Amino acid sequence: MPAPLPVPEGKRPRYRHVADKFAAAGLTPQPSEAVAPPRVAECALQLEAVVRRATPGVGDYHMVEAEVVRVHAAPEIVVPGTDHIDPRAWQPTIYSFRHYFGLGAEHGFRPTSDVAG
Repeated sequence: MPAPLPVPEGKRPRYRHVADKFAAAGLTPQPSEAVAPPRVAECALQLEAVVRRATPGVGDYHMVEAEVVRVHAAPEIVVPGTDHIDPRAWQPTIYSFRHYFGLGAEHGFRPTSDVAG
């Protein structure tokens, strides 16, 4: 494994390099089946994906297009007898503009929903 890049000078007051990010976060790595990076065992929904295209954006950022090649879902968030995720059972954390949110009350559903009603 190559040596880690140093944390840029301007970021050092707020950031530090941590080699074992799973341990630092208190999470458990779990081997993936179709890609090299490990999954997070504590996540109820895990998507294994392959990068198909990375387009340069502004500054050091890229827009990344990925193809999901394997899905792992905990049984308690799947509608019994189907391969559909029950949106009422899965409660993801959503990151929006440097803030974390949970889901609120359901506002409705599309007529084409496989799990409505």
